Parts: sequence; C-alpha cells; structure tokens
Amino acid sequence: MEATRTSDAYVRPVRAGRRVHHHGGRRGTMRIGIIGAGHIGSTLARHFAGIGHDVALANSRGPETLTELVAGIDGPVRAVTAEEAARFGQVVIVSVPYGHLGDLPTSELRDKVVIDTGNYYPERDGHQPDLDDDSTTSSEKVRNATDSNLVKAFNAMYWQTLRDRGRPKGDPARLAIPISGDDEEAVAVVAGLIRDIGFDPVNAGHLGGGGRKHQPGSSVYGVELSAGELDARMHSA
Repeated sequence: MEATRTSDAYVRPVRAGRRVHHHGGRRGTMRIGIIGAGHIGSTLARHFAGIGHDVALANSRGPETLTELVAGIDGPVRAVTAEEAARFGQVVIVSVPYGHLGDLPTSELRDKVVIDTGNYYPERDGHQPDLDDDSTTSSEKVRNATDSNLVKAFNAMYWQTLRDRGRPKGDPARLAIPISGDDEEAVAVVAGLIRDIGFDPVNAGHLGGGGRKHQPGSSVYGVELSAGELDARMHSA
C-alpha cells in the first residue's frame, strides 16, 4: 500500500494490527480507562462496554457521583478514580477540558496508549501564547505532559453523531473519524477501536501537522463525512 502524504511527512495508512495485548476472558477484549464522563467520555463508555470491552470510568467529582450513569450502561463498566482508570486501562481515553490538563494522573499514563478527545478553546481554557500563535497544539502538550503514546481522536465529531451514527462496515452511510499520532502502532490500536464502534478511521498524519487538520477551525471539524470525503478534504492542500 502506498503511503499517505501529509503536510509534514509521509505516513503509512492505518493498519488493523494492535500492539496492546488482550487479557484473558472474552477474545478480543481490552481494558479501557476513561477519564472524563461528559458527553464524549460517557458515549465512548457506552460504546466500548456495549461490545464487551472492560471499562473503568472516572470523573473529577469521585466515583460515587457516577453510580446512576454506570447503572444505565450495558456491559462491563465500573466507576473509579482518575488514577485507577489510568492504571486499569491498556488504552486510556482522556476526555477532559484542556484547561484541566494539570488534574490528570500523568505518571500513571506514561508509556500507555492514550486517546485525547479534547480541544483547546481559549475562552474556556484561558489563553496560552504557544497555542494562540499555533507554534504547537493542545494534543502535543498533553502528550508531552503524560509522556504517553498519544493519539488525537474523537475531537472533531459532535457527540450526538458519535452516539447515534455508527454503522456496519460497508454501509454507505458509515461516517469517518480523523485520527493523528506519532506512534504508528498506537494509531493502529485506536483505529481498531474506531472500527469496532461503527466508524472508519482516517489517518491525518503526525500529531502536530495531522492534528491541526482536524482541530477547531479546520475544514473537517464538526462535518459528517465518509472516509473518502474526509481523506480528500484533509489532504487537498
């Protein structure tokens, strides 16, 4: 297969292989920690628990505040602290406002596959000069803070679309989700999870140049597109 051209490098297409080792029990299951139980975090908890992955869900207010939410999710899911979610997950989803980066259990995320679903909104998060002048991106700063194999994903799709629009492979109405990251195998892990819940992953490229292609203000942010449409729009420049 040919490489996909991005603005900053050539990268290989997303492969289906996974580096994360599955634990015993149901074949193909993973331990997934989710830090942040808002719209995106809780939607992903429902999706992943619903297909049999073991999910540990945390928020900033403590596991006792998640009792009702967890009770309404089908599948193996439990409420835990953020530190416990980070330790538990073979893959850890960070779905908190960028301004709360300092609240993450960074030491527990080191060397893990981490999915950053967040975006930088200066009116909410406070202005940061290096983000305002685009010399770096929020996901690069999350990656540096956690020293993780970070992949940016689920940040460009409205949560209602993520909740409702998953479709089987081959369905003409199946939508795509852009992803970006510097670790090829981590990207492949996340791509597999995206396929599992009914969407097509499209590799935007490396975390910096690729991530800029699906951050707020980009041509694909908040737009419902097929894989072909999304790929063409991100790589038309």
